[in-house]
Amino acid sequence: MSTPETVLESAPFPIAEITAEGIKPDEYVDIVNRLGRHPNKAELGMFGVMWSEHCCYKNSRPLLSQFPTSGPRILVGPGENAGVVDLGDGLHLAFKIESHNHPSAVEPFQGAATGVGGILRDIFTMGARPIAILNALRFGSLDDARNRRLFEGVVAGISHYGNCVGVPTVGGEVYFDPAYSGNPLVNAMALGLMETPEIVKAGAYGIGNPVLYVGSTTGRDGMGGASFASAELTDESMDDRPAVQVGDPFLEKSLIEACLEAFKTGAVAAAQDMGAAGITCSTAEMAAKGGVGIDLDLDKIPVRESGMVPYEYLLSESQERMLFVAHKGREQELIDIFHRWGLQAVVAGEVIEESIVRIRFQGRIAAEIPATALADNTPIYRRELMAEAPAYAQQAWAWSPDSLPACSVTGSGDRPWSAVLQSLLETPSIASKSWVYRQYDHQVQNNTVIVPGGADAAVVRLRPQLVTDNGTPFTKGVAATVDCNARHVYLDPYQGALGVVAEAARNLSCVGAEPLAVTDNLNFGSPEKPVGYWQLANACRGLADACRELGTPVTGGNVSLYNETLDSEGNPQAIYPTPVVGMVGAIENIHQIAGQGFQGAGDGIYLLGAQAPVTLGASDYLAAIHGTIAGRPPVVEFDRERAVQAACRNGIRQGWIRSAHDCAEGGIAVTLAESCISGNLGATVTIDPGADRWDAALFGEGGARIVVSVAGDRAAEFETWLTEQLGSDWAKLGTVGGDRLVINAPDGATALDAALANLTEGWSEAIARRMERLV
Repeated sequence: MSTPETVLESAPFPIAEITAEGIKPDEYVDIVNRLGRHPNKAELGMFGVMWSEHCCYKNSRPLLSQFPTSGPRILVGPGENAGVVDLGDGLHLAFKIESHNHPSAVEPFQGAATGVGGILRDIFTMGARPIAILNALRFGSLDDARNRRLFEGVVAGISHYGNCVGVPTVGGEVYFDPAYSGNPLVNAMALGLMETPEIVKAGAYGIGNPVLYVGSTTGRDGMGGASFASAELTDESMDDRPAVQVGDPFLEKSLIEACLEAFKTGAVAAAQDMGAAGITCSTAEMAAKGGVGIDLDLDKIPVRESGMVPYEYLLSESQERMLFVAHKGREQELIDIFHRWGLQAVVAGEVIEESIVRIRFQGRIAAEIPATALADNTPIYRRELMAEAPAYAQQAWAWSPDSLPACSVTGSGDRPWSAVLQSLLETPSIASKSWVYRQYDHQVQNNTVIVPGGADAAVVRLRPQLVTDNGTPFTKGVAATVDCNARHVYLDPYQGALGVVAEAARNLSCVGAEPLAVTDNLNFGSPEKPVGYWQLANACRGLADACRELGTPVTGGNVSLYNETLDSEGNPQAIYPTPVVGMVGAIENIHQIAGQGFQGAGDGIYLLGAQAPVTLGASDYLAAIHGTIAGRPPVVEFDRERAVQAACRNGIRQGWIRSAHDCAEGGIAVTLAESCISGNLGATVTIDPGADRWDAALFGEGGARIVVSVAGDRAAEFETWLTEQLGSDWAKLGTVGGDRLVINAPDGATALDAALANLTEGWSEAIARRMERLV
């Protein structure tokens, strides 16, 4: 075995079988060198899933190392099942986001449902009770019947699992673009409130401590799901439906209660969800993190199918299963708890001193691998970054608004601005998502303060049954959002990623929350292609820099690469680079928050960040109205972001600001229209385009801009305070009232005049009308 070629020639498997497991030829040689022998079939499968991108981040780990991960509020950072932050008053919040993209592409209902189940397990494995779910979804155009079926199936799967398990789905985002045709993105985020005095971690310890398998039985569903998630989608991917798990939310509800009860006994030393790679991942990660080994007997594992072999046990991703390390002598105490909840619970192994994963089956050793070889010391690829931006980006950056038709205060050509606004509001990515969230139970647990569609971020109250030391009701809450403008990231990965973090923080600030920390889901194409790696590397750098600037450390997340499908000519087509940011924020008083809808006739309308530059480049206006994906996204100005967001938060807490809405997709015209629609109140405002074109003034996009409304009798004190906070970087736009949205020029000319009823109808029914074509 002196050369890679002789190693491969003497392998007990055909090279095609090795690569089918996701193992590259050079990686197979590395495996042989580590083991000092060829692996058997079960061991090859274990390496295949654990060395997949989904599990070991072999292409992305060097990039992730630049993320800031510590801070005064961070209790648990990357490396555990979920991150944990300190909310004060003894409250600790666990949160995490993960993807289920490829499973949802081939089996949308179960793919999305089990994505929800998996992220919930990450939360309660830490000892936290799940209190909320959010999701970030991407689909191809709804003009395509297949995309409509995927959309319907994914939403139904999220609804089914979340509603049945009894955790509210309180927020999210949905975008539609041809870039996601055939490769939808399904990212699920969950939040949980710690119920145990100590955070439950995954590292096994205590030589001789028993290892318990708890939860559901093991079957053949989900076979090789981690490897499947780390490969490009092709026409043959439909054959991979066995790689999609099947979930049971009612059983998961029992598992939540049983686990939380078990953790409170103090008998659990460590716990790990059996998610991607199932038994293989849970045993390897628990052993590696604890610096110990695990000896596990597959004959003890409860099964739902007969005739299973070690390879199937080890790669199954059957849902609702956990692995515990119990304190020796207390295992029966835990078994009794799980049996009382109608769940499986058996002692299947023990912690051993030698740092290996040893798997037994029918009286023999079926697999024996160093734990660190599976879960720690895995392959790492440090790829070369392109010296300059790829051709598509350079071509896009050369775009100029001078190429657009001439426009005036009244419109562009013979099309008035009111018609352009109506078209933008009916674009599915901007239109109301009520078709989606009306299928979700967002009020279960009775702690949802702002319902979906009501604000830029979700708000959930915490421990409403508590009272403070002086006997007053407990008022703390938590806000959460998921955000990513993927078109911006596609056109400029670094600047676009800066904007993703900035907008997520702005969303939280718009409800009055202090941004605390981030969990991210990096959805990209193949990192093995120069353009794909350029996008990934620059986006990661942008996320890292923005999180440092805004003081929001990264506590963990997920990487989903190889999101590519074949186009009509058989060529791989990557999705837009989509680094979704999930961000949480602290709210001291849930009675001091704001939604996006205008509140009362006569209220003044103000723009915070009025001097922030805007651009038509990368905008929804450019894409939807002119069919052009070009230009550069807005430049993020962090000093302005911090000042504007702080002013918004403080204004809400002082009781001045009654509504707040971030200026994002569609520019200020869409922002005003959405605030009118949400509050069922019209508005009359004046906008000065300055040196900009009128379409840029109305629909141009830029950061650090928030539209707020203030009661008329408090306007004077608010304006005095605002000048102290922002200097001249604010403007009074107009007044709430009436049943129309009217935008005037400084000279009194009317730029836009639209009936609120017409705007509302088009915006609210846009997705439903398209889904009526579902076949």
